Amino acid sequence: MVLLRTCSMSRSGLADKKPSGGDTIDVAIEYGPLSLYRYDDTLGGFAFDMLRHIEREEGLKFKFHPVMTLNEALEGIDNGYYRIVVTAMPVSANLKSRYSTTLPVFLDRQVLVQKRSENDSVFVRSQLDLAGKQVYVMSGSPVAERLHNLSSEIGDTIYVLEDPVYGNEQLFILAATGEIPRAVVTERTAKAMSSDYPDVDISTAVSFTQFQRWLLGVNDSVLRQRLDTIIANQKEKPFYKSLEKRYFN
Repeated sequence: MVLLRTCSMSRSGLADKKPSGGDTIDVAIEYGPLSLYRYDDTLGGFAFDMLRHIEREEGLKFKFHPVMTLNEALEGIDNGYYRIVVTAMPVSANLKSRYSTTLPVFLDRQVLVQKRSENDSVFVRSQLDLAGKQVYVMSGSPVAERLHNLSSEIGDTIYVLEDPVYGNEQLFILAATGEIPRAVVTERTAKAMSSDYPDVDISTAVSFTQFQRWLLGVNDSVLRQRLDTIIANQKEKPFYKSLEKRYFN
């Protein structure tokens, strides 16, 4: 199932674990509808389109390395293989203490993905219903921290299972097809995919709306400052508005 949706771009940059060097900026980008995706024979995605536009307007040169998991991306940035990490995820205080972060690129929140039963009832209807339930998340994701905090808030155990292999898109599919009981992914990812899975429910939010940012190495301040300036300017331009309309509406 997952192989059918695997990106066909070369992953040699991950295999040899060497940065491109020169003026090329290596970008670890999550394979999913908000970051990098294949639509028919064309590559797209909110982050991919925005970065390609930045390349054209600002004269930067990016090399994209598709990744499935956050851990894979963070390992690469820790070892100097990547300079930017782009994934559909919130940035927690823990991540901010370990990495440099850009200005917010867009807003999103986390939602529960679960398959409806035959009579169209939803087993988990509120955060309180998560007591005693298993919930899958991407390994290393700040969502796990949020669910542990939620467990304390409701006064009961939520069994958080961090999957080391699959990312947001794959966890959505597994939950939507009933192969796992439920998962938490970003709402925009869930909305982008839910039309293909009429039996899925994504109505239960598990977080407030959060800023979505890109990550860089903690000492990469020059590139971060340049990206901050670019992001702030781009968000006021028609192209950014067109991306919002295409991917978020």
